[in-house]
Amino acid sequence: MATKDDAGIPAGATSTGAADAFPTRYLPRPQVRDMPEEPRRYWRLIGPGIIAAGVGLASGEFVLFPYIASQVGLVFVWAAIVGLITQYFLNMEIERYTLATGETALTGFSRYWRHWGLVFAVLTYFANLWPGWTLSSATLTTYLFGGEPRWVGIGMLVAIGLILTLAPVVYVALEKTQMVKVAAVLTLFVVAAFVAIGASAWSDSAQVVTRPRIPLEELGFALLLGALAFAGAGGGQNLVQSNWMRDKGFGMGAYVPRLVSPVTGQPEAAPSTGYVFEPTPENLRRWQGWWRFANIEQLITFVLITFVTILFTSLLAYATVFGRDDLQNNIGFLEIEGQVLGERVGSWFQYLFWAIGAFSLFAAALGIVDYTSRLAADVIKTSYRREASESKIYAGLVWGLVIIGIGVLLLDFSQPLVLLVISAVVGGFMMFLYSGLLILINRRILPAPIRIRGVRLGALIWAIGLFGVLSVLTFRDQITKLFG
Repeated sequence: MATKDDAGIPAGATSTGAADAFPTRYLPRPQVRDMPEEPRRYWRLIGPGIIAAGVGLASGEFVLFPYIASQVGLVFVWAAIVGLITQYFLNMEIERYTLATGETALTGFSRYWRHWGLVFAVLTYFANLWPGWTLSSATLTTYLFGGEPRWVGIGMLVAIGLILTLAPVVYVALEKTQMVKVAAVLTLFVVAAFVAIGASAWSDSAQVVTRPRIPLEELGFALLLGALAFAGAGGGQNLVQSNWMRDKGFGMGAYVPRLVSPVTGQPEAAPSTGYVFEPTPENLRRWQGWWRFANIEQLITFVLITFVTILFTSLLAYATVFGRDDLQNNIGFLEIEGQVLGERVGSWFQYLFWAIGAFSLFAAALGIVDYTSRLAADVIKTSYRREASESKIYAGLVWGLVIIGIGVLLLDFSQPLVLLVISAVVGGFMMFLYSGLLILINRRILPAPIRIRGVRLGALIWAIGLFGVLSVLTFRDQITKLFG
């Protein structure tokens, strides 16, 4: 672990008061420390939202929503708005707990039942065992250079393992990669807006709000739930906001060391639990400053960037391949879309589209392997192996996921869309579960002045209903298809 500079931040001692609300059956009571001074220069702390957007610019944005637009037009883009707004409130409640304690949301869950963290780590692992993002990136890469997608995908998985275990500070490497990706994607859309999306497609964009519908018969529950659940992030990726913002030094996370490479970093012992502040006027003033910044950061970097991406990729698919009879019912529609773009704009744009798509999906796969392993490492360190090195646990989990992914590809799963839908359905079920747990920890553990209430409480109740109903309907739909 590499420590962050916390000069000037007073170190409090264990005490009563705010710490008494923390259940201590499974984990020790946290220390009491003052809330770090509120941020003054916002731009220096921008990062977790960019990573969330960058990792999220993957299945939903480059594959699922464009595929839906290629089949039924723009009538389901409204779901992206619903999914993003719901995930914004989920993310902020995850961030609320970590800002106030320096603990991850999973640690908060584990205070009530030791194995909650393990449940979500296993679900996240199961959702991401299927390397659909890597295979999608590999498929687009073969459009550029030829080759067999699964062998390209295996090479990408090995590269991901090396990047995540050799970077001195994992968060820094991930943040830089996702920032480059977001910049590349936005550049593609600026060019596409002028040269590839025609006036008729722009005029039809009003369908998003004037002709919304749920194209159940054409696409089925599983695909639609996948698009809604992965509009932005989804599943375990939302939960890992805790880890990313803690590594960036948000709020009480400033006291927690960063996750580093066990090979090139300088590991240090890290606390398995966090901290809490007494709700004094000064601490609450600082809290309000951090809370304001965290909300702004998520709105601008996560919600706005993700929605713009979904809208543009859907428009691009609609403008190029909607209504064609030769579309394949799989990711191959991106090959045809690129060819149409080459015919209309020039071959340079065709290859630019595939190249940025391939890089975007590779960067997403990098982030997915990171957050899957990061969540599990945090759970193991906190609840089961407090004396162990989290960096070494993380590295082992990264390579475990890489090896399993290679095995899946060697079994010759040639259809990325199927793998993405499996991941998305599991993610939707996870969101149903942890929406309720977020209400529990943010109403019963945190100091009274900063507990969840009002509109934000209503938003989490909505998330429970939304993802619960969709998960049940999708499960029933899949059982019906399997057994008639």
